[in-house]
Amino acid sequence: MTQMLTVFLMASPDGGQPNSSFSLIMMGAIILVFWLFMIRPQAKKAKDQKKFIENLQKGDKIVTIAGIHGTINKINEDNTLQLETSPGSYMKIERSAISMEWTAQINKSTADADKK
Repeated sequence: MTQMLTVFLMASPDGGQPNSSFSLIMMGAIILVFWLFMIRPQAKKAKDQKKFIENLQKGDKIVTIAGIHGTINKINEDNTLQLETSPGSYMKIERSAISMEWTAQINKSTADADKK
């Protein structure tokens, strides 16, 4: 049991220097796990958000990060949108202020209501 704990703590059984190859393998494994569970999903989410914002069209129902619901009335060239929040009421917002998750959720619930 003591030997196993010693090996796990990266020290040699005779009390000498830590095993450097084992240390490198463990460090590589930690970096790999960190990349798989933290960096890769965030990069994929950012890529999906960018693709979603680029594919917006007039008439799409969206939700902003602030929770404002509306329909895209016009896509401006200065990277902004004209959002119709109620009939005849318009807001100018940045494209980056659109929430992909909330928009998908509202469109999903609208599609479910249409099926019934």
